[in-house]
Amino acid sequence: MPGGPGSASDFAGTPDFDGVEITDSSTMAGVPDEFQRLWTPHRMVYIQSGTQPGADECPFCIAPTLDDEQSLIVARGTHAYVLLNLFPYNSGHLLVCPYRHISLYDEASPEETAEIASLTQTAMRVLRTVSRCDGYNLGMNQGRVAGAGIADHLHQHIVPRWATDANFFPIIAKTKALPQLLGEVRASIAAAWPVA
Repeated sequence: MPGGPGSASDFAGTPDFDGVEITDSSTMAGVPDEFQRLWTPHRMVYIQSGTQPGADECPFCIAPTLDDEQSLIVARGTHAYVLLNLFPYNSGHLLVCPYRHISLYDEASPEETAEIASLTQTAMRVLRTVSRCDGYNLGMNQGRVAGAGIADHLHQHIVPRWATDANFFPIIAKTKALPQLLGEVRASIAAAWPVA
């Protein structure tokens, strides 16, 4: 809502935490529309050349090679690990991934499927403790046609939900409000994760 409290014009000319300047688009050339834009250049990895990243560029293969804070990993198992979604639907949106680069659930070994299930259950318990969520969306998008952002590496979504998590932002402002920074969310979930 142009000009309203919290609109882009309130922050125009000020650097955000990444040093990127926020600019009010209402003063630029073009035909205005109802959408506010959140500029996310870090998503270019997903849209460059319109293809999925190769196995050597797969974010789910690279993540375990980095430290937990850098990769947003909250827990590591023997066959799979848990990390925060870099583009969450809600705060605490987790992904459970096998270490092995496989694309479909029926390609996972019995050990991998057992650990994915166990890590999912633990993640649900931890999220309930840390964020007092009321429910969850769990799911796997199998293949690009089914909506998988990274179709070549199996991953299960765990999205915490609250009775009060619906607000006007997604509908009116086409914006999702996330109350905590990813690093803070990662730290709280990792701290509450039970030690094996």
